[in-house]
Amino acid sequence: MERLRFGLRRRIEFIAQNEAAECGLACLAMIARHHGHDTDLQALRRRFPNSLVGSSLQRLMEIADHLSLTARPLRLELEELPQLRTPCILHWDLNHFVVLEACDGKRARLLDPAHGRRTLPLQEVSKHFTGVALELARKPQFRKLSERRKLPWKSLIGHVTGLKRALLQVLMLSITLEVFVLVVPLLTQWLIDQVIALADRDLLGLIMMGMVFAFVFQSVVGALRSWVVLWIGTLMKVQWSSNAFSHLLRLPVDFFEKRHMGDLLSRTGSVDSIQRTISTRLIESVLDGAMLVLTLAFIYHYSVSLTLITVLTVAAYAVLRWFTYVRLEEFTHSMLINAANVQSEMMETIRGISTIKLHNNGRQRCTRYTNASVEVANSAIRVHRIEILFAALSKMTAGTSRILTLWLGARMVLDNALTIGMLMAFIAYSEQVVARGSSLIDKGIELRMLRLQADRLSDIVLATPEKHLEGKFHGTLPNTDIQVDNISFRYAKGERWVLLNCGFSVAAGESVAVVGPSGCGKTTLVKLMLGLLRPSAGAIRVGGVDIRTLGLERYRDMVGSVMQDDRLFTGSIAENISFFDPQASEERIREVAKAAAIDEEIRRMPMGYDTRVGDMGSTLSGGQKQRILLARALYRRPAILVLDEATSHLDTEREHSINQVVSALPITRIIVAHRRETIASAQRIVRLDPQGRAIELKAASHAA
Repeated sequence: MERLRFGLRRRIEFIAQNEAAECGLACLAMIARHHGHDTDLQALRRRFPNSLVGSSLQRLMEIADHLSLTARPLRLELEELPQLRTPCILHWDLNHFVVLEACDGKRARLLDPAHGRRTLPLQEVSKHFTGVALELARKPQFRKLSERRKLPWKSLIGHVTGLKRALLQVLMLSITLEVFVLVVPLLTQWLIDQVIALADRDLLGLIMMGMVFAFVFQSVVGALRSWVVLWIGTLMKVQWSSNAFSHLLRLPVDFFEKRHMGDLLSRTGSVDSIQRTISTRLIESVLDGAMLVLTLAFIYHYSVSLTLITVLTVAAYAVLRWFTYVRLEEFTHSMLINAANVQSEMMETIRGISTIKLHNNGRQRCTRYTNASVEVANSAIRVHRIEILFAALSKMTAGTSRILTLWLGARMVLDNALTIGMLMAFIAYSEQVVARGSSLIDKGIELRMLRLQADRLSDIVLATPEKHLEGKFHGTLPNTDIQVDNISFRYAKGERWVLLNCGFSVAAGESVAVVGPSGCGKTTLVKLMLGLLRPSAGAIRVGGVDIRTLGLERYRDMVGSVMQDDRLFTGSIAENISFFDPQASEERIREVAKAAAIDEEIRRMPMGYDTRVGDMGSTLSGGQKQRILLARALYRRPAILVLDEATSHLDTEREHSINQVVSALPITRIIVAHRRETIASAQRIVRLDPQGRAIELKAASHAA
């Protein structure tokens, strides 16, 4: 019975994790959807925010309870897996969760949010399974409902000038093209039945001229249609890519912190696949459908029995295509996920190439990359294997149909029910019907497969943009006093508090150093003060106004900052200092470079301020980069300056010089530092204790 259940059980719809540490949430989404709660990761993420380190088993049980699912944690041996009520969640590799769909005692069918659907022998399962499982069942009050959001195509597409007119042009050109496609078999019929049978040379010339005209016209109209389709595709690609990228820039910082860069790039690349399919396939599908009906009407008048053979051929093609679709979708999804993993491995390796070389870790990185590439290759082989099998079966079906058509058609010619020309025309029209029908079915499958790309893109498009960018306060701030009003922060419910009832104030023009042991929340506090993170409780105020009420864009215009993970961008040093200001002032660039003690070193470079730098291709030292970043922060003429370990790479002499410059600035300064001299340059000190609470000290007392 267990083996029978393994084969006949309803398949669970796979949901891939989008964030690096949301495997548990993805498993719950799959099981909840299996039970009738039509949800997705976006919906669950909004209700149950996930931390950067993932979810514990206890947290999964709490979320399951909110979803009206009873959770039963179990500790068991490998041999007991077939006894579990499936689908259930397995703890995997000590840091991961997967869904067990079924187990027959010899192999287990799993849904791995990071890799896709997998069937593994129990010997392989034993290498990963930790012995902990979570059974889930519906509570009596469970209700089937839907909370999935659809991809907002209109907002993604936006307004494309001239799109409707261009689509109409493509449609008209395509219809004209198809009319001539229908004419050629008819001309062939007349050629055989009228010209050859009756030896009519005059009619031969007319038919040949008609065929030449038809082929030339087809070529010209086909070229025009291709050009218009190319124009539409290019226009839509630019528009859609810009809209998706614009939305990406409006997303909060934690969206990027929870994802791998290679995966994000792969998802944004889905725009190309969607655009290609929609810009051409939809029009072609409409035409294929219309021409299919029209051509069927043509051949129906030739022979009902021959037409039935053609219709059955198309139906057989549809059945074969549908049976291979489920597997094809599954393997294609796995291939997309694995390809994104390969891209992430490559980018991570390139970014950390110096570290890899210093630790002689090249072989291990190569092994990881090769293993990831093998996963892609295996997925691709599975996809191609299905396509090869389908192609063989469809050729057999088409061949059988052609033989039956010739056999029955030849008998009808012998019985004088058809002429030879009519048979030849029918065969041409029949092949068009099969081709049109097959193409229509293929495009239908392709459009359905588009759901994979749409789901991947929806992780970006449906993500909630950063809130409070535009404020409701439009007056003038009385001052730039900053008040940290009893803020508390944690990354997710159930996680430890990073900051707890943390409060202090910074007067306008005052310099305050934030100190504390590593990991106590200093950088998190700075991100909260810059509006990059939202406090779980409390508020950040400037001039007595909550920065969310003021509006984050307006607030950030007042702030200059240097963070630990700040980067230079591809361009010249001058462009990086002005942050690519189109109306940059050279005088201002040099002024802030002098303030950051980097002007002389830049002048000594062969290209001076035009020296090219970038994220990867820079020859600048760590200290030089930090000073250019400080110059960038000062270029904005900020009213508030926030520095997070901004001088950690500098020697004592340059650090002292910069501290003097920063201390003399008539602006509000918040400095996170460990070095004694930098701390001593501040007027006051705020110490964070390990519990995330703020204790205010005087600089002199700290020095003592």
